[in-house]
Amino acid sequence: MSDKEPYQPDNIFAKILRGEIPCHRVFEDDTALAFLDILPQADGHTLVIPKLAVRGLFDMPDDAWGPFMQRVQKVASAVKKAMGAEGINLRQFDGAAGGQTVFHLHVHIIPRWEGVALRRHGELMEKPDILKANAEKIRAAL
Repeated sequence: MSDKEPYQPDNIFAKILRGEIPCHRVFEDDTALAFLDILPQADGHTLVIPKLAVRGLFDMPDDAWGPFMQRVQKVASAVKKAMGAEGINLRQFDGAAGGQTVFHLHVHIIPRWEGVALRRHGELMEKPDILKANAEKIRAAL
């Protein structure tokens, strides 16, 4: 997909926002939705997406960044607490050359522990019962 193409409303995150595809939600308000990545690099790997239909980093309106990043910070704090993480990685991939595979802006929140390597993203789908349990922990930490 070319980085110059317009936003495609049939992307998987747009379908999740519309309720057409289920997810393990941990947070939602008028600005953002946060849910667990089903192909996690670590337990508790969470995605935060804006409710706005934006492809990537450079498409987000200037006045929307502050409120969106406040939600990212809030969810990251809950992920860290809930998972007992020692640190957090925030990742945002932009454009095909930058590694973006779903063309709806999203931020990865990946809990980290000293000496624990990340799993390869996209390699193993997590079991639904583990996703459910992790989502419950994160919601409780909010």
